[in-house]
Amino acid sequence: MSTTFNYRHLYYFWVVAKEGGMAKAADKLDMAVQTVSTQVRELEKSLGYELLKPAGRGVALTDAGRAVMQQAELIFQLGEKLPDVIRNAVGAPSVRLAVGISEGLAKLAVRQLMQPVMHTPHLRLICQEDEFEDLLGDLALHRLDVVLADRPAPGNPNLKVYSHLLGSSNLSWYAAPALLAAARKGFPQSLATVPVLLPTSHAAVRQRVDHWFERLGITPNIVGEFEDSALLKTFGAAGMGVFPAAELVQSQLTSQDHVKRVGDCEGVAEHFFAIAAQKKISHPLVLKLLQPARHQT
Repeated sequence: MSTTFNYRHLYYFWVVAKEGGMAKAADKLDMAVQTVSTQVRELEKSLGYELLKPAGRGVALTDAGRAVMQQAELIFQLGEKLPDVIRNAVGAPSVRLAVGISEGLAKLAVRQLMQPVMHTPHLRLICQEDEFEDLLGDLALHRLDVVLADRPAPGNPNLKVYSHLLGSSNLSWYAAPALLAAARKGFPQSLATVPVLLPTSHAAVRQRVDHWFERLGITPNIVGEFEDSALLKTFGAAGMGVFPAAELVQSQLTSQDHVKRVGDCEGVAEHFFAIAAQKKISHPLVLKLLQPARHQT
């Protein structure tokens, strides 16, 4: 096989394969059919394999042709993106921040926690939601700049990550208008009779809420448990049940979702952590998230 390789030949083959025939490819390229055919034969000669075979009035890929086509697709798809890459390179530089969002963290709280960096000029924010342990792995491999979570990273000598407390917020109970009167009457004992929605154990606060019920001797009337905090809020706002949420997001809940505060979940707070892969933070936007830490009570 020849060691020379001509990307122009590969491009003509790519067009022929996409168009399904020499004549259609020649029309697209505004070239003679013979010229296109010659270029493809040159590619086959340089690779040492037949790439196309007759199929009706057109052509089909051989096994070797399919392998070459897969690589050609990657090469020319990247080439099509080149103008955008150049425009971005010579335009205003972006500031990239890759944030991992733990599944157990309330989504409304995330917006509040991210507020210090949201108006950064030319910000390019990448948010990835996943299970806590998987996010810590990506953080350790420097695929993420920071992880936001409702708990600190567990002690692990093989995992060099560092937890920073961003703040805390007391928990309260909220209800849609249809459930408000019943929930407030005899609260918190009313939670044994009115329908109650809770986060699953994915949320660190769930265990603290369970202990709160135990301490008060209440067996809650649980009608729904949600791994996704946004779904919990959505079903709560729709009137499916009374639900707990951090007071940090109370104004958003009452104004956007038209729910009302029922009462305190006394002694129970949700904690917010930023976890980074370096003990000494160097990313300027991660520093903005951490300094000063916001303590919500």
